Amino acid sequence: MFMDERIVTLFKRNFHHTLTYWSVFFSFGLCIAFLGPTILDLQCQTKSTLSQITWVFFAQQFCLLIGSSVGGVFKRTLFRALAALFVSALVISVIFAIIPLCHNVLLLATAMAVSGLAMGVIDTIANIQLVTIYQRDSAVFLQALHFFIGFGALVSPLIADPFLSESGCGNGTGNGTEMMHHFRNMLRNSPIAVHNITLSDSPHETGGEESTVHYAFWIMALINLPVPIAVLFLMYREKLIPCCPGDTPRLLDKDELAMENQQGAEGPDVEQSEHGAGGHGDIFSCCRNDNLRGLPVSFFMIHVLGGLVLFMTDGIVGAYAGFVYTYAVTPPMSLPHKTAGYLASIFWAAITAGRLLSIPLSYRFQPVRLLLFNLAGAIVTVLMLLIFYTSSVFLFVGTCLCGLFLSSIFPCMLAYTEDILDYQGCATSVLVTSAGMGEMVMQVLVGSIIQTEGSYSFLLCGMIIGCLGFIFFFGLLLFHRMHRNYLAGTSKKSAMVEEPAAEQNGSAKTEQKEESESI
Repeated sequence: MFMDERIVTLFKRNFHHTLTYWSVFFSFGLCIAFLGPTILDLQCQTKSTLSQITWVFFAQQFCLLIGSSVGGVFKRTLFRALAALFVSALVISVIFAIIPLCHNVLLLATAMAVSGLAMGVIDTIANIQLVTIYQRDSAVFLQALHFFIGFGALVSPLIADPFLSESGCGNGTGNGTEMMHHFRNMLRNSPIAVHNITLSDSPHETGGEESTVHYAFWIMALINLPVPIAVLFLMYREKLIPCCPGDTPRLLDKDELAMENQQGAEGPDVEQSEHGAGGHGDIFSCCRNDNLRGLPVSFFMIHVLGGLVLFMTDGIVGAYAGFVYTYAVTPPMSLPHKTAGYLASIFWAAITAGRLLSIPLSYRFQPVRLLLFNLAGAIVTVLMLLIFYTSSVFLFVGTCLCGLFLSSIFPCMLAYTEDILDYQGCATSVLVTSAGMGEMVMQVLVGSIIQTEGSYSFLLCGMIIGCLGFIFFFGLLLFHRMHRNYLAGTSKKSAMVEEPAAEQNGSAKTEQKEESESI
């Protein structure tokens, strides 16, 4: 069979939970890529300047990081986790429904910030729950989980595109229309890329084409509505809704479910699982002194280096999706705007396809091998783009390859790091937060460098960031070896302590036996 019976049995036992988390991540993907193409219409709607509307999107990204950081606190019980997912998914639908009613930039920023918090909570909880359910077999299911992000990010621009106004809300004449079209294409799939655009800050005047983008937001709200309904149904099925008649709600910790799923679990392993039940909390609870005492340096460095790898690689994803259009339309490439507009969609399509391909690969290969292959492939691809910087054909080929190599790094790193730490640490919260922070920071940083140094620095920045990520990954391998040696030494000391005690017990029993015989 393609997969052994144990994996299939685990999935059948948890398929309702797994499908629910996958659907929530599809909604997350729709949200994260939907707002970019609509930025000019939102600027017209709020009658704001370009710099003001930029901070609206920054507010969403910043609150997404906060939600990712504190989302793990809801993991304590299954009821808390599902309740947080239900509220977050419902909030996203409500926010999308009221965005067309926000005619003030401050109201829009508040709405975006609330949606960012909800998305961050979803991001952390869904990853944590799948890792806790499947543990050493989680790589396959994490790849599928992140496939749904890419799928949602690929679908969302298609929903928005028919409702976008081509001429904006200005006078719509001459060069202004062309500039609007140029910036709209550049901003797709990049909420923060606009931070670096040098455009007149004066608000658009009225009298242009009437925007119909509000229909796109309302369609998005309807498409997302089945997600909270699915979470609510799962809560009802698990008897976690107190107001519903039936048995007493089960506040079942997912760690207990995970222990049931793990075959061949022995007493010491169970004790470790119980000890790590509260490990996947928020970052702040993980930093308490009572959680850090007696831990080796390698334990902390694994968290730090794993987070740095994702900071770099997810930063490349955000920067590439945001600025590949800018690179393509400027010299020396100088592609037509319409042709260059396909690059961002090709990049997201490649990420989606790569995550789909990684599902069977994660079953066949260990996460560390996939990580090494993907990191090396991404660096080689960017190097080839630097060498053939005048080839428009290779730009499309390289964009596709770059998306394929970068697609599965996050789920592989999550599975690899949690496996090193035996699912007792706070790796999921740290990695999710680091990845989101990298995507936000690198977009702003790379955009500023492109603005001052020129478009060629776009690929050079990608090469430097990729090499730094590769160096951090080798440091992670080194500390993995150190941590493994530490655990081996600890187990040997425990065995040496237990042996004398056993010998003493055995000698005492022998003496008692001899005394009884003499009597």
